[in-house]
Amino acid sequence: MKLTIQQSDIKGSITAPPSKSYTHRAVAIAALSKKVEVNNPLISGDTEATIRAIEDFGAVVEPGKESLIIGGFDGNPQAPDNVIDVANSGTTLRIMTAVASLVSGSTVLTGDESIRRRPNTPLLNALNELGAEAFSTRNNGMAPIVVRGKIMGGKIYIDGSISSQFISALLITCPFAKNETTIRIKGDLKSKPYVEITLDMMKKAGAEITDTGTSYTIEPGQNLNLKSYRVPGDFSSASFIIAAGALCGDVTVKDMFPSGQGDSALVGILGKMGADISWNQKKGEVKVSKSKLQGITVDVGKTPDLVPILAVLGAAAEGTMVIKNAEHVRYKETDRLHAMAVELKKMGVDITEEKDMLVIKGGKMNGAKVHGWNDHRVVMSLAVAGMVAGKTTVDTVESVGISYPGFFDDVKKLGGIVYKPEQT
Repeated sequence: MKLTIQQSDIKGSITAPPSKSYTHRAVAIAALSKKVEVNNPLISGDTEATIRAIEDFGAVVEPGKESLIIGGFDGNPQAPDNVIDVANSGTTLRIMTAVASLVSGSTVLTGDESIRRRPNTPLLNALNELGAEAFSTRNNGMAPIVVRGKIMGGKIYIDGSISSQFISALLITCPFAKNETTIRIKGDLKSKPYVEITLDMMKKAGAEITDTGTSYTIEPGQNLNLKSYRVPGDFSSASFIIAAGALCGDVTVKDMFPSGQGDSALVGILGKMGADISWNQKKGEVKVSKSKLQGITVDVGKTPDLVPILAVLGAAAEGTMVIKNAEHVRYKETDRLHAMAVELKKMGVDITEEKDMLVIKGGKMNGAKVHGWNDHRVVMSLAVAGMVAGKTTVDTVESVGISYPGFFDDVKKLGGIVYKPEQT
């Protein structure tokens, strides 16, 4: 589906959608517990994939009013009756691949075309070293994946340079191993805040995990008991509305309380770029107004999901924006470094794509017809670009349902001009 976005002046307030990252983890940890109430969950394409997967493993999920009541399998998932289809969710694939290593039997996991191009070799190697059998059917480290349990535990090294999801998946499942597990990180751990989110939630569920900074030691034979958990607002999703406010409006985003989310770094980044922005942490409100921005250098090693919207901010700012330490962004739903370089060039932006960075000489964007790459974060970023540049038509907009189904509704609520192209 296509939508056209016109140059817009936006004003008002919205409530941030619930966090996708926290919802995935809460649902998975709840399934490994006995009975848990997950409040304020995000219901989107990605999180629904995780909900379906835990049901395939034997959990019972009862939707409530703004909650999920999850009857878990207490660390003993059953062998699924069918192949687990994670759709477009990489987080679901990685976490559920690890959960499958607790099954007395075999599990097959796959997903859409994008998922079948995403690497998983470090996780598969780790599970094999821990005593399970895990392999790619095409011998390329990509889905479809087959896992035969059960893991026993042990000492392993894992590459942290591709995805933090491998480590999170192991942290969630290794408490159920028969023997103590020590996970040592090789190389630079990318997206570390997501691992810290996992650790925090596991500790709330009663898990005993020792973090030395470069390794994690997990006690064997544990039980999890999360009881109840409220999912916070999502800084990753709210980043698009916050950026739109800095570029073309006066916006307040609510339910932005402090948490372990690395993408809250956007507030500081925009401040350094010259934005009129404030974060009242007690009220959980971020306020931002249209500002003249200046390009800066940003290291996104810990915040890869911000890359698409940072590229748009750089294109609209004066001077040069450098987005560095970003090679791991190439392994998301699509190669986001390449996607943003290609599409912003269509909008007249002087942007250079290098192996691990984007260099953007900002100042002006022109409206254009652009491709959303069926990637929710690329689509939302290009929509924000259109609100600055003028008439911009973006395709594959349905992909926002993966993380922020109400995105375009919120844009319209704030006064953004969005319509189907045939309405012109």
